[in-house]
Amino acid sequence: MCGIAGFLAGEWPGDNEAAAILRRMNEALNHRGPDDSGTWMDSDAGVGFAHNRLSILELSRAGRQPMQSHSGRHVIIYNGEIYNHLELREALSARGATWRGNSDTETFLEAIEHFGTRDAIERARGMFAFALWDRQHRSLTLARDRVGEKPLYYGLQGGKHRPFLFASELKALAKHPSFRGEIDRQALTLLLRFGYVPAPFSIYKGVRKLPPGSILTLNADSAEPIIDCYWSGVEVAKKAVANQFSANEEQIVNQLELLLEEIIAQQMLADVPVGAFLSGGIDSSTITALMQKLSSRPVRTFTIGFHETRFNEADHAKTVARHLGTDHMDLYVTPAEARNLIPSMPEIYDEPFADSSQIPTYLISALARKEVKVALSGDGGDELFGGYNRHLVAAEVWSHISRLPKWVRAMLARGLVAVPNSAWSMLESGGRALLPQSLQAGELPERISRGAPLLASNSLAELYKGIVSLWRNPSHVVIAGLETSTEVSSAFNVLQHLTPSEQFMAADLAEYLPNDILVKVDRAAMAVSLETRMPFLDHRLIEFAWRVPFGYKIKGRQTKAVLRRLLHRYVPEAIMDRPKMGFAVPVGEWLRGPLREWAETLLDPGLIRKQGHFRVDVLEKLWGRHLSGGADETRRLWVILMFQSWLQAQSPKPGENDARS
Repeated sequence: MCGIAGFLAGEWPGDNEAAAILRRMNEALNHRGPDDSGTWMDSDAGVGFAHNRLSILELSRAGRQPMQSHSGRHVIIYNGEIYNHLELREALSARGATWRGNSDTETFLEAIEHFGTRDAIERARGMFAFALWDRQHRSLTLARDRVGEKPLYYGLQGGKHRPFLFASELKALAKHPSFRGEIDRQALTLLLRFGYVPAPFSIYKGVRKLPPGSILTLNADSAEPIIDCYWSGVEVAKKAVANQFSANEEQIVNQLELLLEEIIAQQMLADVPVGAFLSGGIDSSTITALMQKLSSRPVRTFTIGFHETRFNEADHAKTVARHLGTDHMDLYVTPAEARNLIPSMPEIYDEPFADSSQIPTYLISALARKEVKVALSGDGGDELFGGYNRHLVAAEVWSHISRLPKWVRAMLARGLVAVPNSAWSMLESGGRALLPQSLQAGELPERISRGAPLLASNSLAELYKGIVSLWRNPSHVVIAGLETSTEVSSAFNVLQHLTPSEQFMAADLAEYLPNDILVKVDRAAMAVSLETRMPFLDHRLIEFAWRVPFGYKIKGRQTKAVLRRLLHRYVPEAIMDRPKMGFAVPVGEWLRGPLREWAETLLDPGLIRKQGHFRVDVLEKLWGRHLSGGADETRRLWVILMFQSWLQAQSPKPGENDARS
């Protein structure tokens, strides 16, 4: 796990200046790899590479980067891990390859030499983002792993002689003198929609994210890069439906267990201590159970606890850990400790990001890093096995909505939204027991205000987009905001033969997982120099999961049924029988209390007008409704506040030299 950065210069600035630029870019990513750093440049070709290393395999200098191939043709900087590198190394040795050390980077580099870049990528099982310079063809290649565990930004910046920049994080790009840093209103509008900026967009004009499963190639003499997709989760889902397993459920559970064991055994390979995040939920408990089965000593497990019962999973995690026999550590965090992290979120997340579970994710990463250098997590289980509520209700909700004429749906949506929240509150307090069970949980006014507009959905894609949206009309609050389509739209276009729930799962795999969950985990863990590994995201398991019949994933009202059956072989059902909990903190309450002053500073009308990004009147009404208790506007406020906080953090601090001057 490392940080990479570099450029292909439109005009070489001179060796001394190029070296200084690379050092500045590298220093911005030191948190991703504090164990070692290095730079390499070829002034004749106009290319420069910078690398920060978090040493996990081959701790000696034999694993140092930038790394040149044995022939000298290729130079690579690499972020991630190739879990099957020993298998690849054995195959390469049979073809005559020789080795300087034992790193997976060297293995992968030699695989490129022997098999070619695309073939080497397709043979690799792992998480990665890398840059490769081919001296023979004078070409730069960037590539990202299949699901998008590791980040990679790129773009042409500057004036006439525009350099092509790339890096693991935006903060490194900002250290190049050609970087412009102009906010992209289109990306800002998408941020308000989803709470994150989805690939291929970034918050800055002229800077993109390389999509998961993609290879970018740029020749030294070319004006624009060429991007090729080598793997797609949506295509996997599309093909798998026609090739479902015919085995019974028990046989499928047996196959799932064997495959997960193989994957976890590979991901436990490291030359440093390895542990696991354990929330006590289905996914993390399954990963931990199999890790413990494969380990000769107690696995180190970690949980963050909160004193507020409705947010606390620590007690349950401790019960699971005790049953499995792990070496468990938990840390109870006070609300004040969690709140104190909020001002540091813009630095940690680098790009505006508004999933409030970013706070506990950082806390658990920091706890684990005190004891281990690698932690396995259960991320991906929900997307593959139907773990979200929207997967459970998608078919039911759409079947009801789609029966009604569009004009009736639109009229009902407008009518429900028009009813004051106070009226819904009276209904809730006086007649909760009379309500349908689906409306008894949670706050009724909030559920109505969020759910009513969904009635007007004209397609399954619109319904999904409405469910995951924070702002339903973000272009109405972003000045000159313009919204464009994302990966979600294309996913639904090619998956119409799947059930509504399966289409929702595929959309989550294509967009929500890489742009929210994986960003959240990568930035939080890398901020404390912790490598995270996710067994559920091995592409073999993704392809396996999509061949499992849907009826084995969701049974009635039970999610992740097949995964539960596997877990119950190791942890009794009685221990695991509890409602699903989110990894959240009470941000809405804090905004009315201890965070009010912080929020009001960021939402100051004079400041908003001066910045010119948002309509002041919309934000004033939003803030007023939340403070009065007339509505819970936490989700919409949080994304505005995270952008405002991020924007504030981009301003040069007093006395700080601007690297771009």
